[in-house]
Amino acid sequence: MQEILHVTVLSISSFIVIFLLAKLMGYRQMSQMSMFDYINGITIGSIAAEMATSLEESFVQPLTAMVVYAILTLFLSLLTSKSIRARRFVEGEPLVLVNNGEMYRDNLRKAKIDVTELLVQCRINGYFDISKIQTAVLEGNGKISFLPKVSDRPATPADMQLSPQQDYMVANVILDGKIMKKNLQHTGNDEKWLRKQIQGQGAKKIEDVLLATCDSSNQVTVFLKNNKKEAKDIFY
Repeated sequence: MQEILHVTVLSISSFIVIFLLAKLMGYRQMSQMSMFDYINGITIGSIAAEMATSLEESFVQPLTAMVVYAILTLFLSLLTSKSIRARRFVEGEPLVLVNNGEMYRDNLRKAKIDVTELLVQCRINGYFDISKIQTAVLEGNGKISFLPKVSDRPATPADMQLSPQQDYMVANVILDGKIMKKNLQHTGNDEKWLRKQIQGQGAKKIEDVLLATCDSSNQVTVFLKNNKKEAKDIFY
């Protein structure tokens, strides 16, 4: 029983420490991580697991190792923000894989990517014909950026000499049956106005609304709560 309590306390402690270190170092999505960030995250997680299960050994040692790794990460982050050369060394340089109808075999080999995998990435990004791609660049985080040829990219309003109105972020004014008062205040409206808006869209009370948003034009979109089950036959 004492060992179970000991492991529980250490697990909670390691969880808190790794959470604080993650907040301190800054966390990014896996697709935004460099190879160094990824390896460092795995290492810190492994040390945290070791700390949580250290029954006989002192937990101070793995805790110290976690802090050291975090400090080194912060140091490298500061270094790469100040020095372009250090940034290129730590995070890697972009590699041009395809450009102007030519495929660079040496860069594919450096990136450990074969032609089949490149074609897969093309399809994932919506390019089923590689001849429609002007440039493909492997970024430092492992993702491939694609620049389509002018003749094959979607038309933009600028191409058609149009000047559409700029869109802005919408505010969530009701979330899961509760009014988000600060968001509502940000739109310049009050609860009385909001209730009138949702009633016009079929909601009798605030609790009936799963989500309501308000855009810059004070246009409210309402999603009501319901228990209906969507037919799944279309997916078979």
